This record gives sequence, structure tokens and C-alpha cells, in this order.
Amino acid sequence: MKYLTLASCILLLTSVLVYAQVDLYGYLEPQYSAFYRDSTFYQTNYNKLRIDLKSTAVKNTEFGANVIYLLYFGKKDWNILDFLPDHIISMIPPETYPYYQLTFNDTFFLDNAYARINIRRLALTVGKQQISMGTGYFSNPTDVLNTKDALDPTYEQPGHNALRLDFYIGSRVNLMALYTPIEFDWENSGKLVRAKIGIGHFDFSVSGHEYQHTSTNFYTFQQTQERRMLIGADFVGELLGLGIWGEGIYNFMENNDDNSYEFIVGTDYTFESGLYAMVEYHRNSLGKPTHNEYFLNDWMRYFTGETKTLSQDQIYGLIQYPLTDLIMVGSSAVFSISDQSFVLIPMVYYSLFENVDLTLMFNFYIGEEGKTFSSTLGNGGFLRAQVYF
Repeated sequence: MKYLTLASCILLLTSVLVYAQVDLYGYLEPQYSAFYRDSTFYQTNYNKLRIDLKSTAVKNTEFGANVIYLLYFGKKDWNILDFLPDHIISMIPPETYPYYQLTFNDTFFLDNAYARINIRRLALTVGKQQISMGTGYFSNPTDVLNTKDALDPTYEQPGHNALRLDFYIGSRVNLMALYTPIEFDWENSGKLVRAKIGIGHFDFSVSGHEYQHTSTNFYTFQQTQERRMLIGADFVGELLGLGIWGEGIYNFMENNDDNSYEFIVGTDYTFESGLYAMVEYHRNSLGKPTHNEYFLNDWMRYFTGETKTLSQDQIYGLIQYPLTDLIMVGSSAVFSISDQSFVLIPMVYYSLFENVDLTLMFNFYIGEEGKTFSSTLGNGGFLRAQVYF
């Protein structure tokens, strides 16, 4: 049935292309992953097809959409408890183990579908759309809609249902208002306002965001919600040949005892040889200062994206060097200052052909059991190809 559905959608898209001025593009992405854990070899892989449609046939209007089909194979069933320290698992009743099961199911979904109308200095975007904010590379405190994977931070983010209004006051001054609805509930829906200005070699922005924050108790699987008001700021620019940036937020929770802050600052430099180096420092007050304070809720909220980090302080680093015009080698690393563990991520990028890219990436966890990057999590890597059309 799923193949029939896919075929029907492709036929429908083809019909649309025949009778409308629509650009069609996308990519096929197979990824093969493998890692060792507890002397056992695992494979968990997928094939991904993304088809994008875009039309600007109507004056001052842009229509866009994309569909994604994901087909998983290899090991698809996991239990998150297998990756947690023994002292935490011992506190969980065995009869609840199935609740921590994670299964990668084949999916076919509409990732983005939007219309953008431009009227002089105004732009209105309605629908499911890409929304990203902040200047950080590995993490973006000002972006509450997306959570980056620190091991693969540049991978594409999903679309979000929103109503967005951009007002371009000048060449380097603009305002943005964003509304992310939750059914017909105005009070609990998300509302954001951001102002951005460019001065000299720098861009600055300030923002305010109000939305409903959900927190899960993973002992009982009950969820609690409270209003969250956020003020944030970010900057990016160049000084004395160095790129520098930063962003930070302060959260005002409905329960004032839960107020928190988060920020990231970074710098980068490209040497004459072509070597690129970058480092970021990240602090999240919601993280814990030592691994002895990591409990079930901390791990699960980190795994599910309710919190962006497990530890309170971390340093990110990245180096890259172009071996040839087509091959880039490098490595990134994440070091948890709070618990003295780190992960090393060597990588190779190869532009095999004009429209074919290969990515080879490994991860090596170095840390004691119970720490953020414990070696018990398993070491491995993946090979990803992206074939564009």
C-alpha cells in the first residue's frame, strides 16, 4: 500500500508539472550506519527521497512544497534504556520497559507547503515553512523550534506551521513577526517578534518569544505545560580577520522557580593554506554541573529534545581542510566541561560528480559510564550519499 501511495503522489506531481509553471528538484539520500556497542555490531540504515516544488508564475508570489519518503532497513527497534547507566535502569519497574521503546517506521509526509506574498517592503509567508534563528553553529539558544544534533549540526531542519510577516525597513534593517498556532488556542500558541539591524561589519538582532512549554516526567509519562516568555539577542560579524558571533536568551517561566538562561559564543578563522578552524563555548543553565546529577528525566529530555544539552557547559570545535577541489577532510569535537567527557567526529566530504556528494563520518565517544559521551554508548559512523536532480 505504501508503494501505491508513493506512486500515486508521483503521478499527481507529474500532472501538476505538465499544466503549471512549476520547478521540480530534490535529491535521493541513502545512508548506511554501523556501530559497535558491547561487542555487538549494529546497522541502522535508510533511503530518503525528497521532492521539492516551487512556482513563481504569479507575480510577487512564491509557492513551495516538498514531500519526503523515508524507508528504513537494518535494526529499526531500539530501547532507550539500553543506553542509560545501570543505576538509573535499576530504579525503573521492568513492566514499564516497553514504554521506552523507539521504532523507526517508514514515513511519507509533507515537510513544507507554503505561500509567500511580497508587497513592496512587506513579505507574508503562510503555511508549513523553514524557520531558523540564531548565529551559533552547533546550537542556537534563540531557536526554540529546532534542536540541532551536535554530531551533525548542518543537517536540514523540518518545517513548521506558521504565519510569518517580514518588514524590510532598509537594506540592513528588518522586523519579523511570527505566529505558530496551536489549533484555535491564541493564548497557548507561539508568538515571536524580532528586530535585526546591520552596523558596520556586524549584524545584531533582539527577539521576544512567548509559547507553551511542555515538560515530560518519564517515570510516569505525564506532561505538564506552562507559559514560557523568552527574550534573546544575537550578533555576528568580523573583527581583525576573525569571525565572531554569539547569541543568548533568558527564559521567564510561569513558575518563576524554573527561570533559566542559555548562551553560546564562537569564533573562526581561515588560514592562507585553506585550513578552517572554529570553536564555540556553550552554557545552558538547565544542564547539570556534574554527571552525578544526571537522572532519568535529564537523559530522556535530552534524547527527545526537550532540553538542548545534558551537561551545563560544553565546548565545540571544528577543523576542515580542502585536500583537493573535490575533497574536504576535517573533524569536529564536543567536550563536556561539566563531566569531562568528549566525542570526536572525523569526517570526509567528497563531491564525486557535479550532482553527487558523499559524506563519511565517524563518532568516537570517550568517557566513563554515566557521562554525556560515555564510551558505553557505542562507536561507529555512517556513509551518506546525496544525489541531486
